[in-house]
Amino acid sequence: MSTPHIAAEPGDFASAVLMPGDPKRAERMAGLILDGARQVTSVRGILGFTGTYNGEGEHHGKPLSIMASGMGMPSMGIYASELYQFFGVERIIRVGTCGGISADVNVGDVVIGVGAHTTSSMNELRIPGTHFSATADLVMAAAAYTAAEPGQAVFAGAIISSDHFYFSIPGQLDAMITHNVLGVEMEAASLYGIAANFGKRALAVFTVSDHLTKKGGDMTAEERETRFQGALKLAVAAAYV
Repeated sequence: MSTPHIAAEPGDFASAVLMPGDPKRAERMAGLILDGARQVTSVRGILGFTGTYNGEGEHHGKPLSIMASGMGMPSMGIYASELYQFFGVERIIRVGTCGGISADVNVGDVVIGVGAHTTSSMNELRIPGTHFSATADLVMAAAAYTAAEPGQAVFAGAIISSDHFYFSIPGQLDAMITHNVLGVEMEAASLYGIAANFGKRALAVFTVSDHLTKKGGDMTAEERETRFQGALKLAVAAAYV
């Protein structure tokens, strides 16, 4: 049953998959929150694990998978498509980082991407003659939002998924600030489009790792790999609704 990009068998994945971009982050997450975690795929270094959730509460002991998506919308599109289409996955929750844009958010805050604008052409041809709206599953988004700890800085709203890390159009950032875009990342719009295409469900939850308009305090590469616990708890809550 292996696909071109996932070397696994039917039943190797749970119905819900948490998807960070970085394979090392996927492995670290699996070690933190899964009991009996076993590696189910490693094609091209993209690691996937399945076990049972070891946290407290009603979800303890339930199956859960964690798999990396790689970087960028095409990579996310490949893995999400294969998981949804061939491995019985119903829900994918991207757990990643984003760059802050809104003045309301700070480094370390958590952002729930209810909708995803994009600079990509990934979703342009989904519905002929129509501008596709890349949106999350709102029940999952609500579950994530209500799982926040008291006093935890959590924001829900629109983000933007960009094809470019180092390039921007003059005036683009100012317009995003005006339109209250919370942050920028590189995968969610593709995930939301794929989920809609296959009649599945998706959400993206981010830790703000740096800020485009506020200077100082950006996370180091090591912190990007390790400071995800706040967002991870919210993602787990969304995985079981």
